[in-house]
Amino acid sequence: MNDLSLPISVAALYQFTMFEDPAAIQGPLAERCCNLGVRGTLLIAREGINGTIAGPDAAIEAVLDHVRALPGCAAIEVKFSRAQALPFDRIKVRLKREIVTMGQPGIDPLADVGHYVAPADWNALIDDPDTIVIDTRNDYEVALGSFTGAVNPHTRTFREFPAWFRDFRAGRGDRPMPRIAMFCTGGIRCEKATAFVKAEGLDDVYHLKGGILAYLEAVPPQASRWQGECFVFDQRVTVTDGLQPGDRMLCPQCQRPLDGSACTACQS
Repeated sequence: MNDLSLPISVAALYQFTMFEDPAAIQGPLAERCCNLGVRGTLLIAREGINGTIAGPDAAIEAVLDHVRALPGCAAIEVKFSRAQALPFDRIKVRLKREIVTMGQPGIDPLADVGHYVAPADWNALIDDPDTIVIDTRNDYEVALGSFTGAVNPHTRTFREFPAWFRDFRAGRGDRPMPRIAMFCTGGIRCEKATAFVKAEGLDDVYHLKGGILAYLEAVPPQASRWQGECFVFDQRVTVTDGLQPGDRMLCPQCQRPLDGSACTACQS
């Protein structure tokens, strides 16, 4: 459970929806965050909104009320956690081509995605030996923690995932692809990954609703299949069971998480 004694609310959110004029959304949303002292990063594109914001509870709820009033965002997916201090230095509301960059034209999660799996049902799915479990995050994230038995694509960015998946599938030769279960931090990358995989002609595809964050919040440690810590894109660096802040630090040179006292990314 979230530690309510920590004063700062951290809200990770995303929604695939159609914004006809993202630029018209950017200004009022940025102004709302600034006026309330909310910090973080929000990305807006024609395909929707994605990001993480932090601030006092009342300020976060006011910003979320603003977001929920946007087209298609009334039921937006939000994962809450807590922090001792603001884990961001400023607010950034940016316009992007994609709210999560895959670089594959025509992939539309609004049109077709895999089956959503609730955190309470995830263990049964990934424990099944007929399921291939794929971590859709970046290599430095996977290095800090993942689900037991998950495939690590060793991708540096999400843009590399489509090429990796095609190679992975081709490497199986004539063997049919089994059931696929994918996951990521908050659900957005694995949701878009399922849209891509379905566009590749596969139907038996599943993804963890709410991502690792929802799982760590809902599943008690004694029942968890998660090993390690979960990287988050803010100054907390990682979270653990119950979304408690982890113990990792960032490399001051490259801003990747440290492996103990050393950085495996830049060797500093």
